[in-house]
Parts: sequence; structure tokens; C-alpha cells
Amino acid sequence: MRKIRVVIAKPGLDGHDRGAKVIARALRDAGMEVIYTGLRQTPDQIVGAALQEDADAIGLSILSGAHMHICPRVMELLREKGLDDVLVVIGGIIPDQDIPKLHEMGVKGIFLPGTPMLEIIDFIGANVRSRVEQT
Repeated sequence: MRKIRVVIAKPGLDGHDRGAKVIARALRDAGMEVIYTGLRQTPDQIVGAALQEDADAIGLSILSGAHMHICPRVMELLREKGLDDVLVVIGGIIPDQDIPKLHEMGVKGIFLPGTPMLEIIDFIGANVRSRVEQT
């Protein structure tokens, strides 16, 4: 069985990437293959990386408050590229009232500051394991 592939991205103008790097390292240490795209990525760049890397999941780290602008575009591009089966999770500062809206648009996991790493690792593993086992 191949490793779970996760693209970790910092979309928008937010320049704080410590959390994204901590998550990337934790996923890697848990046996996943992690592709960190770096700072200031556009939705097009993120989805392009997911397509090129045959990603099973995309993790978006957004602290800027731009999640309600970035996530709809990422989800739209995933559908356009036929990547509907790619798990999308988001971490960062997400107001409670936005969580149901993000779920409605297809974001499966939403992790707020202080979420234990193991919870994120287990969530991604549980939600993509069947896809990985089929390949």
C-alpha cells in the first residue's frame, strides 16, 4: 500500500507558516507523504499541485480570515479538474458561523488552534485510507 499524499498549502497573503510546517512534519512523522507548497499560494496553484502530485488530501492553513473567499474557489477548481475525491481540510482561525458553510461547500475537516495533532492525523487517515488501499 502506498503512502497517503497530502498537499499542505498557505493560501492568500498570510505570511505565518509555523503552524503549517508543524502539521506537515507531524503528518510526515505519521508516515504520510507531504508536499508543502510554501507561502502565498493561489487556489489555482494549490489545485495544480494536488493534480500533479496525485494528492489524496489538501490541507489549507488560513489565519487571515480569507477562508470564505479561498475555499469556494479551491472546491470549484477541484470539481473542474475531476478531483472530487480529494479530501480538503482547513486549519486556522475559523469563526463558528463559517463552519457549517465550509462543510456545505465540501470542506470535510475543520481544525481550530489547539487541535491535537493526533486528531488531525487520524481524521486524514480515516478519510482517505480506502482511496489509498484501492491503488
